[in-house]
Amino acid sequence: MAKKANNYITAELDFAEEQLASWKAYVLANPFPELKDRIENKPTARGGVIPMVVASIEQQGKFLQDTMKNYLSLLEIVNNLREKEEAKKEARGSGNVPHRMQNS
Repeated sequence: MAKKANNYITAELDFAEEQLASWKAYVLANPFPELKDRIENKPTARGGVIPMVVASIEQQGKFLQDTMKNYLSLLEIVNNLREKEEAKKEARGSGNVPHRMQNS
């Protein structure tokens, strides 16, 4: 049976870590207690404008919760892939040689 190969390169892992950092920054910049309804003016058919809720507190809270769930899921995946990459490097001989095994 053929096994699916995971060919992740360091650049992809770095990109995933950048995304994690941006998600974390967004969540930290928008704490739940400080959320307010986002209201913008919507043009009417007669040429006027009326205020309209674009994103309610509930919608923003749900988005933050989903972002945190996605953050934790991606963080676990990135950590596992980094561990696999490190194991590959050690298997290829790039690991540290203990002092007692070094030629003096």
